[in-house]
Amino acid sequence: MSNYVLKTTNLCKCFKSYKALDNVSVTLEKGKIYGLIGKNGAGKTTLMRIVSGLSYATEGTIELFGASSAKEYNKQLSKIGTLIEYPSLNGRMTAKQNIKLVKIMRGIKDKSVDDELLEMVGLGSVDPKKKVKDFSLGMRQRLGIAIAMLTNPELLILDEPVNGLDPVGVVEIRNLIKKLNQEKNITVLISSHNLPELYQTATDYIIIDKGVIKQTLTLDELEKKCEHYLSITCDDPDKAIKVIENELGTKKYKRMQDGSIRLYDFVDEKQKVSDALFNNHIKVYEFSRLGETLENYFLSVIGESGNV
Repeated sequence: MSNYVLKTTNLCKCFKSYKALDNVSVTLEKGKIYGLIGKNGAGKTTLMRIVSGLSYATEGTIELFGASSAKEYNKQLSKIGTLIEYPSLNGRMTAKQNIKLVKIMRGIKDKSVDDELLEMVGLGSVDPKKKVKDFSLGMRQRLGIAIAMLTNPELLILDEPVNGLDPVGVVEIRNLIKKLNQEKNITVLISSHNLPELYQTATDYIIIDKGVIKQTLTLDELEKKCEHYLSITCDDPDKAIKVIENELGTKKYKRMQDGSIRLYDFVDEKQKVSDALFNNHIKVYEFSRLGETLENYFLSVIGESGNV
C-alpha cells in the first residue's frame, strides 16, 4: 500500500478565462502536517475544495488513499474531515446540539463521541447550555474542528483556521492540530498566508501563487533557506578558517566564491568571533549578521518584495 494519502497530477481549475489552478501536482504523505502557503486568491481554497469533493477540476487527476476513479474516490471521501473557510454552525444551538445536528444529517449513530470530541478540542468544560452565538471566534473554530473529526478522519483539511483569532486562540488551535497529528497520526493540510505561524505548526510546506505551485520543501529545508549566519570578509580567509576551526571549535561555516566566509555558529556571539580574529591579527573588512526572514523568503519564492 502506498504511503501517500493524496496525490494530484497536473490539476487545473478554470472559471471561464481565469485559471485558478494551473497544473498543480502535489503529494501528501501519511502522518505529516502540510502548510499550504499563499496570498489571498492564490488558489489555496480552490485546491482544498476540489480535494474535498466540493468542487471539480477542469483537468488533471486526483488520487485519494490510492483511489482515482470517481466511484472509488467518492468512497474515500469519508476518510476526510474538512473545515473550509468558516464553520457552518447554528448560533441558537449549543455545541453538543450542533454536533448532534451534523450527525443526523450524515447518518452517524454513535452517541458516545459527543463529549469525547468536545473534550478533545478543549470545549469539554464550557457551560453545556451556552449557545454558539455567545462563543468566541476561537471557540467556534474549535467546534468546527470537532465536527470535522466526527468521521474519525485520516486526512484533516483546514482552511485558514487561525484567521482572525487573538494570540491565545492561535496558540490553542496550533496545539490542537499538533495533538491530533501526533496522537491520532492524522495527516493535516492547513492553509494560511502567515508563514511564521505555519513555521510553528507544519512539517512540510507547499508554496502556491496565482494557481501555480512554486515550491515544496520540508521544515529542515526551510530552516536552511532562512538560516542566519555571520558574514566575514577579511584579508586572509585561509587563516580565518583555521581560527574558526581551532579556536572557536566549529566546522559550521562555508567559504564563498568571493572569498567571504559564512559562519553558522556563534551568530549571537559576534564579539567572541571578532576577538578571535583580532587576536590573530586578521584584518576584517566586513562583519555582519545576515539571513532571510521567513516573510522575505516567501516573497522571494513568489517573486515579490515588500510585506506579506
